[in-house]
Amino acid sequence: MPLSDNHLAGLSPIINIHAHIFPDKIQTRAVESIRTFYDLPMSKSGQTKELLSEAAQFSVEKTVVFSTATARSQVRSIHAFIRDTVSMAPDALIGFGTLHPEMTPAEIEEEITVITEWGLKGVKLHPDFQKIAADDPVVHSIASKLQGKLPILIHAGDYRFSYSHPEQIARLAKDHPNLTIVAAHFGGWSEWYKAPEHLAGLSNVYVDTSSSLAFLSKEKARELITVFGADHVVFGTDYPMWSLEKELNLISELGLSDSELHKILFENATKILY
Repeated sequence: MPLSDNHLAGLSPIINIHAHIFPDKIQTRAVESIRTFYDLPMSKSGQTKELLSEAAQFSVEKTVVFSTATARSQVRSIHAFIRDTVSMAPDALIGFGTLHPEMTPAEIEEEITVITEWGLKGVKLHPDFQKIAADDPVVHSIASKLQGKLPILIHAGDYRFSYSHPEQIARLAKDHPNLTIVAAHFGGWSEWYKAPEHLAGLSNVYVDTSSSLAFLSKEKARELITVFGADHVVFGTDYPMWSLEKELNLISELGLSDSELHKILFENATKILY
């Protein structure tokens, strides 16, 4: 169904809470690395200009952008890149920072200060890429420093690894009730069957829709939204993995009410970001 004909047309402003971007000089290599890691084709290039063009085409009000540090030495340069990118399109982009588990407590504190002073609005962690369990003491330490200040968007789930299972993220959330956590991929990529058991009902946990709708039946996607509650689901595309148009079409075809769509596409994200 063309997006212009579907249930979303003119219904709600949209915030895309999950988009990876990369500096031009490493963009091709970074996208290929993601493709290889997940053995999935990439729908988009990973270039910010493409992301902005797509967002404008489909009237996305804001897109949350970030890069994940896979080495301690990358953190400050990533923050500068995200800050500078957001400054070129401040009406369209919101930046999240990154932290790395090999950083010292003092370095983590310093980078959290940088994140806030540079106007970034949260932190993205990817336990699988960063090779640290979501409930590792280092992550708990990061969570303690962030709770009440900035939300965490955390990659969730992958049956192949033991870093980001839903139960690990649940332990993190329960130990830090004042920390807002967005558990990506409906709380557990490839582990959708068990994510609700551990994460549904936790008041400080939201789940995003990214990299999930293409794998789930409409019935299963609706079931997940019902179990988590539309108040705790936010829209994300996982750019550059999926096209915005496809993700919007997929969510529009679930038979959700206008109220549910408005919460998922916009309202819930505003509570996290502002």
